[in-house]
Amino acid sequence: MNDAVMEMPVFDRTQEDLGNIVELGHVNVRVPDQSKAVAFYIMGLGLTRDPYLMAGLDNMWVNVGRGQFHLPTRGIDVLRGTTGLVVPDLEALLRRLDGAKKYLEGTKFSFREADGVVETTCPWGNRIRVHGPDPARFGPMRLGMPYVEFDIPAGTDLKAIVKFYRKILGGIAGVAKDERGSYAWVSCSAEARLIYRETTAPLPEYDQHHIQITLADFSGPHKKLKERGLISEESDQHQYRFLDIVDVDSNKPLFRIEHETRSMRHPMFNRTFVNRNPDMNNRNFVPGYEVGLWALN
Repeated sequence: MNDAVMEMPVFDRTQEDLGNIVELGHVNVRVPDQSKAVAFYIMGLGLTRDPYLMAGLDNMWVNVGRGQFHLPTRGIDVLRGTTGLVVPDLEALLRRLDGAKKYLEGTKFSFREADGVVETTCPWGNRIRVHGPDPARFGPMRLGMPYVEFDIPAGTDLKAIVKFYRKILGGIAGVAKDERGSYAWVSCSAEARLIYRETTAPLPEYDQHHIQITLADFSGPHKKLKERGLISEESDQHQYRFLDIVDVDSNKPLFRIEHETRSMRHPMFNRTFVNRNPDMNNRNFVPGYEVGLWALN
């Protein structure tokens, strides 16, 4: 019998922590024309219209892996920043975007390939950066919304943004640096995060775009937000909203972006989304391959 003590493997267990924010559910921007939204989000990006909810002309929900775009058909919203997506095949994406451009003439639609990603702009100016699968950066994701990156005014205190998400929402957040400079990041699930990055470019006034998150501890952050006068809507039993990220010490607003905030008891939490294979058509159809895979095998 070998009495030697086996050396136990060492793991960084903090890498498995999620914090209190367990879902980045959707990005909501209003659109004025559903046909052009279909040309861009469905035909161009290759995403899937939710077949069960908001299937009429007044709104459209678009599935992207386990996240969504919500596109109410009224007015125009432009997110102050960039939404990041992952799709299985960038070459196929470029072909689809090229095919969609004839339906989007005279709009702000554009796309270009640069540095291994595809930068594209929706017909009304929303910027979307599309990546291919990258296990080192995005884990097993091959279809999804791994981040939303907000442009914030130069000089905004990144550490104060981090402190807000930690102290008020109970999230995991930090400040990091890359080739583009320093930024604040917030974990919003095992596969998604928010990013706040300073810019010297002029920013438009805030319109009505919003993001949706889900919290495990739903009531604790609500109490803290309410004490500070930050609750903007008491939606229902499972949801509330707030508009401002503030300095925890002074309650001074730092950045405005509405957070539609849900509990894990919300009826739509962890709902299964239909994702199609956008490269399948009536000419190359093979049974069993019409479903899009959101994660690597």
